[in-house]
Amino acid sequence: MVRNTGPTRPFGMMDRLGYMFGDFGNDFTFLLSSMFLMKFYTDVMDVAAGLVGAMMMLARVVDAFTDVAMGQICDRSRPGKKGKFAPWLRRMCGPVALASFLMYAVWFKNMPMGFKIFWMLFTYLLWGSIFYTSINIPYGSMASAITAEPNQRASLSSFRTVGATLASTVIGVVLPLVVYYEDANGNTVLSGEKMAAAALACSIGAVICYLLCYVMTTERVKMEKVTEKFSFKKLLKVLIGNRALIGIVVAALLLLLAQLTLSGMGNFIYPNYFGNREAMSVATMLSSLITILLSTVIVRLASAYGKRELSTMGALVGAGAMLLAFFLHTKNVWVFVGLYMAATLGFAFFNLLCWSMITDVIDDDEIRTGTRSDGTIYAVYSFARKLGQAASAGLTGGLLSLAGYTAATAFDTSVVNGIYNITCLVPAAGFLLLALGLRFLYPLNKNTVEKNAQILKEKRGE
Repeated sequence: MVRNTGPTRPFGMMDRLGYMFGDFGNDFTFLLSSMFLMKFYTDVMDVAAGLVGAMMMLARVVDAFTDVAMGQICDRSRPGKKGKFAPWLRRMCGPVALASFLMYAVWFKNMPMGFKIFWMLFTYLLWGSIFYTSINIPYGSMASAITAEPNQRASLSSFRTVGATLASTVIGVVLPLVVYYEDANGNTVLSGEKMAAAALACSIGAVICYLLCYVMTTERVKMEKVTEKFSFKKLLKVLIGNRALIGIVVAALLLLLAQLTLSGMGNFIYPNYFGNREAMSVATMLSSLITILLSTVIVRLASAYGKRELSTMGALVGAGAMLLAFFLHTKNVWVFVGLYMAATLGFAFFNLLCWSMITDVIDDDEIRTGTRSDGTIYAVYSFARKLGQAASAGLTGGLLSLAGYTAATAFDTSVVNGIYNITCLVPAAGFLLLALGLRFLYPLNKNTVEKNAQILKEKRGE
């Protein structure tokens, strides 16, 4: 049940900026992992790319339990003065930041391989499956509690993506200029010591951003404690019968597969294929600028044309750009950067809107079942995003191994050509499947979302 209580500060820019800082904090560690962790373990710790990818996929099996468990904890927790979800940001910001820093333990690079693999798996599970889950599930669920208005939720989704984009700018623009250096042969290689220092800086930044989110946001739509006994069988039945949730889950998985492969492979294609780390920084900076500019108009566009409709169109643009890059197989880094910008514009539509789309799914589920399960549904959605992350890491790690990539062969002609093909084809396939999934699986078009919002508004007597 949802109830509105007492006078509170009206929804406004402070909430938007506060919610933005939340994903800024999230992506200080999440993007650092998705962009640099495989490169760190292959090039610095000398662990095979296929093994790193397999480790990331294995961790997602654990997430199948921890994500749903955290969703249940959120739904069943008693709301406090600060609300039901925000307190988790304050509780868990320190542990998630510390675990992220420990993943880049360069001081263990000369240890036996068995120990390095153990440390890699232990710290990755500690960060992603436990601490990151315990802060990300409540943070995502907060959007439903901050406001009940669809357009205001769309603005929260947009600002959340701006926060992620700012983190991407720091990590993708600044770090390549800091953590890489040229070796005696003129090759651009990663410094383990500088990578560890960068991880520490990002962890400190994450804590600051989480606390800003905690202080600046207000939960207005008070969620009552769920008291019904948990039934895993009932949960599966509800999820299987929820077409909107299935659609957004598939879409999230495919988005992350495409987007994270594209960003993660940047640490291979720019230094190894193009021999140009500066272009990587420029590409990330321009990508961030495109996303921020689009965020200024995305709410109006979504209101006019619909979230599903815009996201489908954008995915098709992204697929076309990466297919063109593959067929050109250019040696000109700036041609590739231009096509990367087109792909960024394409997937930015869904990226900016996906967080408000999951609140639309939660609303739709409440109308169908009469029960509101923000934490549980968001946990399932978060798990799907982690599956996309795992699929990206596992697939690219396996493909890099098949292409013959090791620290010793990193600049061989056949290997760098393989890197180029992976960078183009995996995202292109992901974007194309994303468009198909949104069009044929996800049922919440513009009219349905508006109708659901009106039904719930009348139900709450607003």
